[in-house]
Amino acid sequence: MSNSTRGKRPLVADKRSSSTSRKKTTTTRKRPVKRRKPIPPRRGGIIGFLLRILRFFTRLIWAVTWRGTLVAVLVLGLWVGYTATTLPDLEELLDGRARGSVTMKDYQGNTFAWRGDQFGGVVTAQTVSPHLKNAIIATEDRRFYKHIGVSPRGIASAVRINLREGRGPLDGHGGSTITQQVAKLLCLGTPYDPATGQTETQYEQDCRRGTLQRKIFEAVYALAMEAKYSKDDILTIYMNRAFLGAGARGFEAASLRYFGKSAATVDPAEAAMLAGLLVAPTRFAPTNDLARSQNRAATIIRLMNEQNYLTSAEAAQAQANPAVLSQAAAARAGGYFADWVMSSGPEFFTRKTTEDVIIRTTLDQRIQRAAEEGLKWVFENKVREGSKAQAAIVVMDAEGAVRAMVGGRDNQVAGAFNRATQALRQTGSAFKPFVYATALDLGASPLDLIEDAPLTINIPGSGSWSPNNYTNRFLGTVTLAKALEESLNIPAVKVSESVGRENVRTVASGFGIDSDLAAGPALALGASESTLIEMTGAYAGFLNGGSSVTPYGLIELRLLGDEEPLMGTGGGIGERVIQQDAARQLVWMMEKVVSEGTGARAQFGGREIAGKTGTTQAARDAWFIGFTGDYVAGVWMGYDDNTPLTGVTGGGLPAEIWREVMMRVHEGLPLTPLPMDGPRQPQHVVDAPVAQPRATTTEGIINNLLRDILGGGGGNSSGRQQPKINGGER
Repeated sequence: MSNSTRGKRPLVADKRSSSTSRKKTTTTRKRPVKRRKPIPPRRGGIIGFLLRILRFFTRLIWAVTWRGTLVAVLVLGLWVGYTATTLPDLEELLDGRARGSVTMKDYQGNTFAWRGDQFGGVVTAQTVSPHLKNAIIATEDRRFYKHIGVSPRGIASAVRINLREGRGPLDGHGGSTITQQVAKLLCLGTPYDPATGQTETQYEQDCRRGTLQRKIFEAVYALAMEAKYSKDDILTIYMNRAFLGAGARGFEAASLRYFGKSAATVDPAEAAMLAGLLVAPTRFAPTNDLARSQNRAATIIRLMNEQNYLTSAEAAQAQANPAVLSQAAAARAGGYFADWVMSSGPEFFTRKTTEDVIIRTTLDQRIQRAAEEGLKWVFENKVREGSKAQAAIVVMDAEGAVRAMVGGRDNQVAGAFNRATQALRQTGSAFKPFVYATALDLGASPLDLIEDAPLTINIPGSGSWSPNNYTNRFLGTVTLAKALEESLNIPAVKVSESVGRENVRTVASGFGIDSDLAAGPALALGASESTLIEMTGAYAGFLNGGSSVTPYGLIELRLLGDEEPLMGTGGGIGERVIQQDAARQLVWMMEKVVSEGTGARAQFGGREIAGKTGTTQAARDAWFIGFTGDYVAGVWMGYDDNTPLTGVTGGGLPAEIWREVMMRVHEGLPLTPLPMDGPRQPQHVVDAPVAQPRATTTEGIINNLLRDILGGGGGNSSGRQQPKINGGER
């Protein structure tokens, strides 16, 4: 039997051990093979070629873009960082005015006018009224405390609005943040330099250019400010440098200018009005149009309510009680009087001051209101509607301190033509008191007699000249007092010729008539030109007893913060011109003008009043200048283009304006007598008119001069042509 098992493995039972089996299984497990994704086959043909090119450029653009962006960010960061290192300290940026300011106070110390760039002092985001701070943010930049200085969302919105409204993308709405607006106000760190030849207005226009390049520089400067200053610091700069109309720089100055209070104490309605000025300071200035400014403020109050800065109740309260101007602000910067003070003071402390100046003036605001109201009443009740006639008023005391001034019917203006101080007009019969003052000073009496009869004077080189009376009638023999009372022309010329024209010119000049006085016999009838303030000042000399007066409005001038004034009063009583007894007799004569003569319409309240009417050829100018024991006032009326007045003489509307003004001025004042004396008796009393008075009287002297010296031709004449003046008004 053969062995069938040779060479074969013996059959044995498998050893069953779980531990061994698991171990063996673990060690023998194969790792799975990771299969690669199948590579898609390249697309052939032209499409595949184009796709490969597109992929190449996409990768190239991405590589360039992110690297370029990185470089641009680095450059921008360096630029912003460098700009931030050049920014000055906060305190240096708060008052950036190129010139100073002038604050004017009345004689009682109350502020009534401002000129120049006002700066009320520094306010900060912490010290200003919370209502004002909220109004500014709600109006100008509601995300101010969230952005980094520029707002891409705001810029995109502004561009979209500009394009929709048919403008260029950078024209109109700017989308600027408050920080960017501060960058504009700082002109990107370039201060104003007059040496460049630019005006301040041109400089500011250049700073506000809206070119793309300028916008980029502006954005960088804004980012630099955000890096250098805190948000409150930036808001502080904005609140102190913003122009807010009426010469006010900064919210403190504007609050003082419009409301007479600090910006720290304004209520929601006032805060909204101030914030509303930012968009258009001149247009929305409450001194220009209060109703328009209030409407703008109402819009801002609504925005403050929508942004939860005001409750609905607070907003309703502010809407129901809109902000109103202070009394000083309502006076609109002092008008003509303030302009006159600015023009009469030293230029380096007024019109071109670089300092903040305080000027105390002679203005009495009660009297100023009386002058304005009196003029307005007459034009509303006595002058035909639509008349273009103008008028001017000056009120002063006997020492020349000007208490009120109206330079035209539109008295709530600044910088306008001032007819009280700038208009040279013929004076007409208002000049005659100088003629009689000369005669009285030389010893004549108001009761001396003179003949009111036709007169012809031969003027060498000009021929004969025959003045006439306004009524074309002659009264015969009259006293000097009667001649002035009735404003007779012939006696005035005769007296002037008798005492000598040079003497009359000397007296008129001594009383302050600085204009070029006529050389011929028409001097006596007011052929010369003068200003209202000169004539009123001269009449003040009659009231004070015969001394010259220089009208003045400035009492003292000092720098803000200084106690000692830099200069004091620039006017007042000067040298004596005529003797006191002559002045007192002249006042007596002028009182008769008002109580019995051509100035009767000026009477009021039983007061003693002296004055003189004046009307020029063809009634181109009409005057009334007069005084009580307290004040002197002058009124001029006429057209700027010399159009003749219709039915107006000095004894008419000007006298009525004078009365309406002085009635208001004297309300509550006691009756003050005039400083006057009755006339001395003449050397030769004439009880009845005579044809040939004695040679010792004024008439006799004149007749002798005309007959024996001049042969009827008049004395001290020149070759200057004399105008035909009929003078003497009712």
